[in-house]
Amino acid sequence: MHEFTTLTAEVTDRIGRLTLTQPDKLNPLGTVPLAEIAQAAAWFDTTDAVVVVVTGQGRAFSSGFDLREFAGSGPDGVSAREQADLGRLMAEAMDRMSALSIAAIKGPCIGGGVVLAGVCDLRIAADDTHFAIPEVDLGIPLAWGGIPRLVREIGPAMTRELVLTCRPFDAEEARSIGFVNRVVPRADLDTAVNELATSIANKAPSVVRATKRQVNVALENVATTVGAWSDADLLGAAMADPEAREAARRYLSSKSRAT
Repeated sequence: MHEFTTLTAEVTDRIGRLTLTQPDKLNPLGTVPLAEIAQAAAWFDTTDAVVVVVTGQGRAFSSGFDLREFAGSGPDGVSAREQADLGRLMAEAMDRMSALSIAAIKGPCIGGGVVLAGVCDLRIAADDTHFAIPEVDLGIPLAWGGIPRLVREIGPAMTRELVLTCRPFDAEEARSIGFVNRVVPRADLDTAVNELATSIANKAPSVVRATKRQVNVALENVATTVGAWSDADLLGAAMADPEAREAARRYLSSKSRAT
């Protein structure tokens, strides 16, 4: 096992597991988790992993983009733009990882959590999963290459609807629009994911990796992520906009009252 600050990475019998380990915070994606996911993806390439299962400890997959952290001061020596760009670098690292990735999704999968799930090659959701992409309500654009990745999976019309309305959607709707491969009862999630991972891990690694590369090349022709580097500039501009910051304040205040 390779331990990080906010996640663990391990490999057994050619199956890797990347587990977000901040269940008390619903596994948010701040600067440290984003950097560590990218590092873990590179680490898996030094192992014999054919498949990597991505999941979160506790009841949530991920609560997504950590707005409070990104809106505040970042780590020493890290610029605001670098902070905002970490999500893109995370997604690209997962794309480059030679192993096939499977997202095991449960509970809340919000904003950046949807991007993390979307960058995985396959997705199985528990029936208690609820998705939302609240960035527009937060006064920021969906970044990290999230827009082209959603267009690839669910098409432009549904991408516009879900991103602009910020409405929640459940696991069955996610399956019906093509975002997840299958939905299983929460109690069966681990079994279903393990069965799929084992099935793929038992195939010839070179063919699995080649197939992943072939699909990724095809996806770039559907909706390219080449311009995703500019997402950090759009995100930074939104965070400097007074109306956008007020929208974020109202959204966070409403969520605080609700809890």
